[in-house]
Amino acid sequence: MNHVIIVESPAKARTLKKFLGAKYTVKASMGHIRDLPKKNLSIDVDNNFEPTYEISPDKLKIVKELKTLVHKYPDTMVWLAPDEDREGESIAWHLVYALGIKKGHFKRIAFHEVTKSAILKALENPRPIDVNRVHAQQARRVLDRLVGYKLSPLLWTKIRAGLSAGRVQSVAVRLIVEKEREIEAFKSEEFWDIDCDLNVKGGEFKAELSKVKGKKADVKNKKQADKIVQDLNDADYEIDKIVKKGAKRHPAAPFITSTLQQEASRKLGFSVKQTMVVAQQLYEGMEHGKHHSGLITYMRTDSYNLSSEFLRKVPKTIEKLYGKEYCLSKPRVFTKKAKGAQEAHEAIRITHPEKIPADLKAHLDPQQYRLYKLIWERTIACQMPEAELDTTTITVKADKDYELKAKGQIIKKAGFMKVYVEGTDHPEDALSDKDKILPEMNEGESCELKKINPEQKFTQPPHRYTEASLVKKLEAEGIGRPSTYAPTISTIITRGYIEKQQDKKLYPMEIGMIVNDFLVEHFGDIVDYQFTAHMEENLDSIANEGIEWQKVIKDFYEPFIKNIEEKKKSVKKEDIIHEETDEVCDKCGAPMVVKLGRNGKFLSCSKYPDCKNAKPMKEDREREEEIAKEYKDEKCDKCGGQMVVKNGRFGEFLACENYPKCKTTKTLSHSLNVKCPECGSEIVEKRTKRGKVFYGCGDYPKCKFATWKTPVEEPCKVCGGLQVQQKKNMLKCEKCGKETES
Repeated sequence: MNHVIIVESPAKARTLKKFLGAKYTVKASMGHIRDLPKKNLSIDVDNNFEPTYEISPDKLKIVKELKTLVHKYPDTMVWLAPDEDREGESIAWHLVYALGIKKGHFKRIAFHEVTKSAILKALENPRPIDVNRVHAQQARRVLDRLVGYKLSPLLWTKIRAGLSAGRVQSVAVRLIVEKEREIEAFKSEEFWDIDCDLNVKGGEFKAELSKVKGKKADVKNKKQADKIVQDLNDADYEIDKIVKKGAKRHPAAPFITSTLQQEASRKLGFSVKQTMVVAQQLYEGMEHGKHHSGLITYMRTDSYNLSSEFLRKVPKTIEKLYGKEYCLSKPRVFTKKAKGAQEAHEAIRITHPEKIPADLKAHLDPQQYRLYKLIWERTIACQMPEAELDTTTITVKADKDYELKAKGQIIKKAGFMKVYVEGTDHPEDALSDKDKILPEMNEGESCELKKINPEQKFTQPPHRYTEASLVKKLEAEGIGRPSTYAPTISTIITRGYIEKQQDKKLYPMEIGMIVNDFLVEHFGDIVDYQFTAHMEENLDSIANEGIEWQKVIKDFYEPFIKNIEEKKKSVKKEDIIHEETDEVCDKCGAPMVVKLGRNGKFLSCSKYPDCKNAKPMKEDREREEEIAKEYKDEKCDKCGGQMVVKNGRFGEFLACENYPKCKTTKTLSHSLNVKCPECGSEIVEKRTKRGKVFYGCGDYPKCKFATWKTPVEEPCKVCGGLQVQQKKNMLKCEKCGKETES
């Protein structure tokens, strides 16, 4: 019998060929081979939402080759081996139909790791295609097509051409927009931290003011702080209480898709998309020495399971590297399941624990090595003992009115922390993992005051989302699934709804805020967190319980399309963006109004289309005039012509006046005569790829300081930090958060 195995990628195909030899022909489908055509809706909404698929134009040659191969011999058995998730199941199903494979001539196999033993085991245990999973994936595809193809054209007519909406992407944008408005509405409040350097016979230590007259210390201003400092200077200090507690710290669970994306962002600086690309490479297999195999298990999973075979191997590696005391008496099992878990996979783990990162470094590129090392450390650590800590809390009395506290932590047994400690989204908020050792002291012992350290601080606004914290939020709300996070974030950045700045934070763009406000007002259910999460639960029910997928689509579509038709009539474009100005049209004298174009806001005559006069916003014109003065002596390097200011898709730039004969251009970078708070270099004005202005250190990439707000030359009067123009008449310190009128 002739055997043909079809996988998705050439890399995986090469790995399987190494394992199986000449008995099997292994070919790659290069992912999906059939999809809904892009040119039209391709869903018959009047015929039970029947989709019309076609072979993708770029896959015609591959399909032709695969057809020839599977029909070459009458006894050919086709082994369908795409990944074991809904998308992989869907690929297998489409292959059967596109290649015309008859019943009895194909088998479905799946494996969680690309190793020889896993492949051979899969071949011994084939199964039918899981039609429920196929239906769940088909329902997702149909649902997203209906939202995109019905709602996006409405955005074109009511806001601006070229916009798009999506069931998950629009919710992600909403999260980022709402966070930005939280930050804008935040009012910073002053407070003071006061701590004292104290001395006992055993040595010095630092204690922080915790209570004033029996109540939690709440020092709101300098006057209160000065009074407390005066009292503390005259006080007698005594050790009132010493409390020692033993504590245990447990290792984090092995990686699932979302936690891998978060940790790779925190520790490696990877984008979510980058993490998934590199993980795919490690999964599909590569040469390492004399061997060729996958180095990690399948990377799209929300299960914390680890195979019993793998758990038997781990202790040998741990004992060899760290000693027997770092081995568990029995494997640690993680039973917690991620919210809405849909697949019976294993967690993301290394395939061979004995392949330590250092041994593979020469065979991997830097990104592959760093991600493999991260996964190896997390996998090994989860099968090591808890860390044992001694925590000591010292209470110090300063006369009768004041109480101070000092805390110290000593690691008695490192356990898993010998290998790995989980990162945090905002390291500046986290306590240091380093030991803080307090000197020996006794209750009732007197302390000598060495120094009082009052420090003025200001409450800080909520943190903006990073890719890591956005994934965490989407997962917590039940929005999307492991396979959707990377494309969702990539899509909303590519379409200009949000921007990822140099500080790795996600900022909403103006067009993103406008589209979000429109959707929240007129299609609140589409961007409602609970509604979106409930739809994911419906998709799970299709996959796991076999409920009818068309009914799920129908229940959504009927009220949705009714609302679309109603909004086409009731919502006018000028209702979305209609800002009147005091400027008049140069051509007809009518008032000018603000409109939105592809490159942002501009002024248009209110009598359009009778009068088609348009011009840049007043601030843009003033800005162009300032730039023109600054560069009035700038000459073209090639032809000597005058360089003039132009405004393009990505903002202003200099172009030769002799265009199109001479096509010389230059980007603009204006110094603000403001020093970078991190390195002292000049801060310069820059533009993103989409033309949005920001301000960054001129010594980039050595220094990566950046801010969206305009920096000013005058430093903060409180802390000396950099001030930025927060609002029209308001400055805000980037360091302490103090707001002052400008």
